Amino acid sequence: MSGLLALLDDVAGIAKVAAASIDDVAAQAVKAGSKAAGAVIDDAAVTPKYVHGFAPKRELPIIWKIAKGSFRNKLLFLLPAGLLLAEFAPWLIAPLLMLGGAYLCFEGAEKIYHLLAPHDTHHVFKEDEPGDPTHLEEKKAAGAIKTDFILSAEIMTIALAAIPESNIWMEAATLALVAIGITVAVYGSVALIVKADDVGLFVAQNGRLALTRALGRGLVRAMPGFMKLLTIIGTAAMLWVGGSIIIHGLEELGYGWLGHHIHDWAHAVGQGAPAGWTGFVEWFAKAGMDGVFGLALGFLLIPLATKVIEPIVSMFTGKSEERH
Repeated sequence: MSGLLALLDDVAGIAKVAAASIDDVAAQAVKAGSKAAGAVIDDAAVTPKYVHGFAPKRELPIIWKIAKGSFRNKLLFLLPAGLLLAEFAPWLIAPLLMLGGAYLCFEGAEKIYHLLAPHDTHHVFKEDEPGDPTHLEEKKAAGAIKTDFILSAEIMTIALAAIPESNIWMEAATLALVAIGITVAVYGSVALIVKADDVGLFVAQNGRLALTRALGRGLVRAMPGFMKLLTIIGTAAMLWVGGSIIIHGLEELGYGWLGHHIHDWAHAVGQGAPAGWTGFVEWFAKAGMDGVFGLALGFLLIPLATKVIEPIVSMFTGKSEERH
């Protein structure tokens, strides 16, 4: 009997350790995932354009195809690559983060540039165009998955850098949880956004009460403005996260003067805020300065990307990259 009690006590101890490990993984995954907010918001803001022009009944299947591709990107390719990087070449993480941060700055600045100097930058496939609709659908999904790969690489690298150093299994579990959680959050949100106007239209036409019909009409009218707001938030988040990544990377490489100045300026701004608002105002000021730096860097990168890098890519692929 005493042996059985000892065994049960050992099992309980193992269960407590396992539960603690699960809690640690979940906590680290939430913390690491939050660091990738800019790329996540941009991912959610970018994806709805890939279902534009298709019949409503095909929107959710297309989003599901893209989501499955995103799972493959993160779990089969980027997660193992990230773990190998952390194990054998951790010194590469900061430069790769900076490279990804520069890409976010470029993307954000390019969006603003196109807003200031609007022109047709991409083509949207319509179902009434010549060609096989299934082929067009596959082509759009493939393009979305390629874009997702770039954003997912940034998300996973940011998450990997935010995970405290531990054993490889803990890091793998945390990264896997980040990958699954972020993918579900992004594409679940995209599905809700894409179908919100259809839901609103259905409620407006079939609601039993005048109030519900009015709510449905309000939802339909609100969606275009919401999409614009989401794009603005995504762009601001990209510039903020991209700029902060570059500044932090420079600090790690021994060039911390800019980061120190921004910290001091933000602290000074925070000290002038009303009581109770100091922390928020200081954070907001630092985020704003990081974003301004990201915007300036992004504008500097636009000529390099469009005049040098994209022509080289086109030379090897035979086609120009689709911008968004």
